[in-house]
Amino acid sequence: MDFMYILLIFAGIIGLVLFYFIFSYLTLWLQALVSGAKVGLINIIFMRFRKVPPKLIVESKIMAVKAGIEIPTDSLESHYLAGGNVSRVIQALIAADKANIELTFNRAVAIDLAGRDVLEAVQMSVNPKVIETPLVAAMAKDGIQLKAISRVTVRANIDRLVGGAGEETILARVGEGIVTTIGSAITHKEVLENPDSISKTVLKKGLDAGTAYEILSIDIADVDVGKNIGAELETDRAEADKKIAQAKAEEKRAMAFAQEQEMKARVQEMRAKVVEAEAQVPLAMAEAFRSGNLGIMDYYRMKNIAADTRMREEIATPESGPEK
Repeated sequence: MDFMYILLIFAGIIGLVLFYFIFSYLTLWLQALVSGAKVGLINIIFMRFRKVPPKLIVESKIMAVKAGIEIPTDSLESHYLAGGNVSRVIQALIAADKANIELTFNRAVAIDLAGRDVLEAVQMSVNPKVIETPLVAAMAKDGIQLKAISRVTVRANIDRLVGGAGEETILARVGEGIVTTIGSAITHKEVLENPDSISKTVLKKGLDAGTAYEILSIDIADVDVGKNIGAELETDRAEADKKIAQAKAEEKRAMAFAQEQEMKARVQEMRAKVVEAEAQVPLAMAEAFRSGNLGIMDYYRMKNIAADTRMREEIATPESGPEK
């Protein structure tokens, strides 16, 4: 009896679980049936074994059928297994259909699997987006720097969303066009007087080629005058020339100082030779005494002449003392 009682309890639990799953699947099947979406009950049950959420697929199928779009259930399952966002793709197809934008299921799937938000792309096709460029600085030919900010109105191009460049490319190209336009201006006043010339020139370049967007307009939001780059360059050049001239002058001064030191060394050398020659005089006089060529009276007269010469020099030299 105990065994039968346990078996009945086990069978009841299994029955409740089966009833819950069958009831949930049956609910989805009835929901699809009354909505006009053809999804079989067996197909809904086997979605669980294929690791596909039946509720997501059935609700997406119902959403598409109600919007008048017929999409096979297998295609929805395949897109989910590929890692796509099924509900986002269905919403994008419905939005494109209501806005009379040609968008097939395969193209929407490709856009979604490429990592782009297909619903946002459709919304941007209907409602263009405004992208503001960062501050762009450029210098006119007169050396004055101008800083400009522009707003680019773009619309998503559905045909080029797969493989097309993004917003960063648009901003880079617009910034390059602004720099080119300002740089080709003769004076900065031309740009300040006609800022729309920047947008006209940039639009002519076809900057949206190869991108996922179509540029509708480029509007210059603000233009400010920056630094006088030309004057700063001239100042820097003059400062550099000044430093070069100072370096050359310092080089010449060093050469003159070296020559002066060389002449002083030569003077000292000549003085040494004079001292050496004067040192030979006593020796020559001693030799003259020994050989008899010089007598004592001759030596005495020579000393008197030397003393007389010193006295005359002292008399002739004025005193350098302080004035009274």
